[in-house]
Amino acid sequence: MKILLGVTGSISGYKSAVITRFLVKNGWEVQVVLTKGGAQFITPLSLSTVSKNAVLTEFYDPKTGEWNNHVHLAHWADVMLIAPASANTIAKLANGFCDELLHALYLSAVCPKIVAPAMDHDMWHHASVQRNVKQLLADGVHIIGPEKGELASGINGDGRLAEPDAIVSFIQQFVS
Repeated sequence: MKILLGVTGSISGYKSAVITRFLVKNGWEVQVVLTKGGAQFITPLSLSTVSKNAVLTEFYDPKTGEWNNHVHLAHWADVMLIAPASANTIAKLANGFCDELLHALYLSAVCPKIVAPAMDHDMWHHASVQRNVKQLLADGVHIIGPEKGELASGINGDGRLAEPDAIVSFIQQFVS
């Protein structure tokens, strides 16, 4: 199994390392793609250590000029998972924006796509976010809804990224 894991800007980005570790322990190959926002919360070094692969962040390597071929990567994957998916990323995916490598991969991917949102309660319930989630669902994307609990803002509500074991269980059931 080959999984393309997108990590976006959210305090719950630390959970992506645990998700990656669980996927690798299941024998799956994981290629992590980190957005600029995601890199503000978790480092490429952490994710490359647990995935055993270099983490991709740009369309090309600025040091070597080597192109990270988004079409090849998108066709390589058996499943594309974006966890955590910020409100910003969900809006970009739902509307076809393509300003980062992750978005180009999403638009090029022919495999099933799974999105696990993470954001504050009021953001999650905002009409525009819900409209974008409905668009993703209409586009055939599978959504692992956020959980209720204490959020980084200190309030309790919907918006927590689903726990890593629940996300991995969802993928296991999905692919079997």
